[in-house]
Amino acid sequence: MPLFRKYQQGELTVAVWKVDETVEQLRSMFHQFSVYEEGYARFSAEKRKQEWLAVRVLLKEMLGEEKNIAYLPSGKPYLEDGSMHVSFSHTHGYVAVALHPFAEVGVDIEQYGTRVLRVASRFIREDEKVSIASGDEIVGLLLHWSAKETMFKLMDDQGVDFIEHLRIFPFTLRESGVMEAQEFRSSTEQKFLIHYDTHPDYVLTFACLD
Repeated sequence: MPLFRKYQQGELTVAVWKVDETVEQLRSMFHQFSVYEEGYARFSAEKRKQEWLAVRVLLKEMLGEEKNIAYLPSGKPYLEDGSMHVSFSHTHGYVAVALHPFAEVGVDIEQYGTRVLRVASRFIREDEKVSIASGDEIVGLLLHWSAKETMFKLMDDQGVDFIEHLRIFPFTLRESGVMEAQEFRSSTEQKFLIHYDTHPDYVLTFACLD
């Protein structure tokens, strides 16, 4: 399970791993797998087991020790010992984990593919189309989707509509960079700085709430 990429923005740490191991190989990387048995048993598909295990192995590698992940009723993950704020994501062949010692974090990774062209009308606003036209259309669409997923995780509000409540401001598409964004769901209309990176296999976005 090689470390693929790592990012550091102040105290925010994000790591991406390429998952080459089998489920059994991933299981063998834990010192005390028994503490994970209950969560692991919820999955029957090998791919879901692999993703679930890979996230926890990556978390262990980042922190140097095994940690239990719990979930709020909304589905938002947190570390049971409260030592870090955590967010994670997975796509075909990769997992990503974001950590911050005191700020809420969000991370999302999306596989490169044309399916996003068919669903763009569900999440792209009229005032966002200029950014998509500035480069590879598929990458532009994926970055908008991924950035909104990252915002959604940060907000932890199940009533968010990706078109009505989330906006990505115009930006010039590069291999990596920062997008400015804003939500219109809450009374504070929080603004975000969302970091992004692109790769032939995926796009990645991440942010924290300062």
